[in-house]
Parts: sequence; C-alpha cells; structure tokens
Amino acid sequence: MRLSKKASSFTYNPLITALFARGFLKKVEALLVMENEGIMPSVVTYNSMIHGLLQSGQVEAAQLKFVEMRAMGLLPDVITYNSLLNGYCKAGNLKEALWLLGDLRRAGLAPTILTYNILIDGYSRIGDLEEARRLKEEMVEQGCLPDVCTYTILMNGSHKVRNLAMAREFFDEMLSKGLQPDCFAYNTRIRVELALGTASKAFQLREVMMLEGISSDTVTYNILIDGLCKTGNLKGAEDLLMKMVSDGLRPDCITYTCLIHAHCERGRLREARKYFNKLISGHLPPTAVTYIVLIHAYCRNGNLYSAYGWFQKMLEKGVEPNKITYNVLIHALCRMGRTQLAYHHFYEMLERGLAPNKYTYTLLIDGNCKEGSWEDAMGLYFEMHQNGVHPDYCTHKALFKGFDEGHMQHAIEYLENVVLGE
Repeated sequence: MRLSKKASSFTYNPLITALFARGFLKKVEALLVMENEGIMPSVVTYNSMIHGLLQSGQVEAAQLKFVEMRAMGLLPDVITYNSLLNGYCKAGNLKEALWLLGDLRRAGLAPTILTYNILIDGYSRIGDLEEARRLKEEMVEQGCLPDVCTYTILMNGSHKVRNLAMAREFFDEMLSKGLQPDCFAYNTRIRVELALGTASKAFQLREVMMLEGISSDTVTYNILIDGLCKTGNLKGAEDLLMKMVSDGLRPDCITYTCLIHAHCERGRLREARKYFNKLISGHLPPTAVTYIVLIHAYCRNGNLYSAYGWFQKMLEKGVEPNKITYNVLIHALCRMGRTQLAYHHFYEMLERGLAPNKYTYTLLIDGNCKEGSWEDAMGLYFEMHQNGVHPDYCTHKALFKGFDEGHMQHAIEYLENVVLGE
C-alpha cells in the first residue's frame, strides 16, 4: 500500500509507536521512508522510537536515538528525558539517570513530578532510601509537590528494606498533606500492617477504603489472603476468596498460588492440588513459582516421583525452570543420597544459562561430604571461588563436617595453597 504524498510525521508517529509496541523493531524503517518522501521526523517521532526501544530493553539504542535527534537539530522535551530516565532506572543505571536529570536542567527544562517519581522509584527499588528521601526533599525545593504516587513509591521502598515504621510515616505524612490515598497506596499500607503482624489493622484499612468509596482490587484481596495464609488462618483465607468472587473479582494465579503454598506448608497436598485444578479450569497459566511450591512440597514429603511429575509438567507447559527450581531438586536428591543425579540437574542448569549460586554449591558440597567424596567437595569449593561465588558459614560447615581426622589437615592445606593462594 502506498501512502498519500500528504502524509506527515504526524501520520507516521502512531504507526511507529504501534510497530514498537508489537515488537516489530526492524519494521521501524519508516524513518527512511519518511526521509525519501521529504518528511522530517519530529520530536514526537523520536519520543515514540525511544519509548519503543526502552520497552524492549534496548537502552543503548534509545540513547543513540537521543543523540541522533539532537544532531538533527531537534531539542528533546521533558517526555524524551522522562522516557530515558525510566529506562536508565529500570536498567539500574542510577548514576546515568542523575546525570540526565542535570542535563535536563542544562537544556532549560524543568523536572516534573513524574521526573522525580521515576528517580525516587529507581532508588527505592535498589533499597537506597536515603537518596530517595533526598530526591523527595529536592522536588519540594523545586516547586514539585509530592503526590500520592510519590508516597506510595516511598512506602514500597520502605517495605522492601523492612523499614516498616518509615512506611507508616510516609502514609501518615501523605494524609497530613491533604492527599487522598488511592487503592495502590492502601494496598501498600495493608501489606505493611500484615508484615508487622497487625492483621486486624490491615482489615480495618480495607474497611476505611470501602467507606471512602475506594473499591478493593485483586491485589488487595491477594495481599489479605496471603497474610491470612501466613498466619495459618486458611479458613479465613478461603472465606475471603469467596468474598472476592462475590464482589465480582476474578482470582488470578497469585491468589491460587498463595492458597496452594499454604496447604503445601501444612502437608495438605490434596487440597493444594484442588486449588491447582481450579487455577487450570480458570484458564490461568501457572507460573514457575506455582510449580516450585508443588515440587518443593513433594520433595519434602519424600515423594520424588511426584515431584518429578510436576517438574515434567512444568517443562511440557513451556514454563522455564529457574535457579530455585533446580536448587529444590538438588536439595532433595542430596538429602536422599543421590548426589550423582543432583549433578545432572547442576549441569542442566548450566546448559540453560543459569549460574549456580551459593546455595547450589553448598548443597552439592554437603551431598559429596556425606558420601565421603571430599575431593569432589573441595573441587566444588574451588569452582565457587573461580566463578566469584562467595561461600558463607553454611558452606564451610558443610565442607568441614564431612572430613575425618585424616583428611582435615589435607583440606586445610588445600584451602591455603589452592583457594587462598598462600
């Protein structure tokens, strides 16, 4: 189809955005077509491309487009900067993000509330609440008053680093500023109360939400159901599930996984399977977490055959196993004295591009020591160091408890000469 000669950059911008949204990055050669037709791309065009590249995780490519638009004489606007800031923060490039904030100012532009929220969220995600709070103070100095989103981000960050008292303070400060919490803010505060063990306060907050005309969403119910499950109140959790459905909300995979996990923790595997079947009948695809919960439960129960059945089902459904999946299987096999089979999963991890962590190595070291294969255990310990994985107290305890008097001195010499390089 040939486009009309009257086409402009305004015509192309939605097309470029749509192509990026669908992952057709190579199709975005529309720029070349535009140039051939004598149509110059606009700032909005570049914003569409930068946004699309960042959505697909191509931060460097987005940065190149940022440089390119400037070279063409187009001045980035606040939307351009906010998109790049968001990309940098999600990629963990916080230093670059702060530099970009300075560049925004040098360009004569004023940061918006969204600009600061992006940066505060970036630092909150990595647990740097000190910098997040500094940015909050800076935004006030710059005339950008924190909004509900700002406080929700700070509450989430506080919850993440287990500074629950600070999370409460941010909520109270938000109220003192005359801001009306939304569902997201209440959900975060409810999560904080459950983490503090004050379930009654969490349910009171839900009542306050209702009085203020704020409807609970699926996340609200999931947080409360999970909280009840963790305190052992499965009856209350199941009653809340029924209330959730009666309120017209559809349980999701997280809802059912919480209940599956709670029943598995108590050895009620039949009930756990019942909720797994409800998940399937609801056309909800189980996640890796769902399968891990079931695999772990059957491994802990000593039923390795059923555990492998769940593992196989996971693979058949195209759900990629992660490190935790393999660690659960390796742990069960080593505990049962089947270390060689555990090695099979160790190598399978490597083939899938999953780097073994400290826990993986410790499990295999412990398994080898229990079987008297101390040389293999020492080899794994050496491999840990080579791969930059640092052993901890549990690793050393597993390593040395398996040695008899005859091997202990040899082991110490090995550590000094080979591992420590002395």
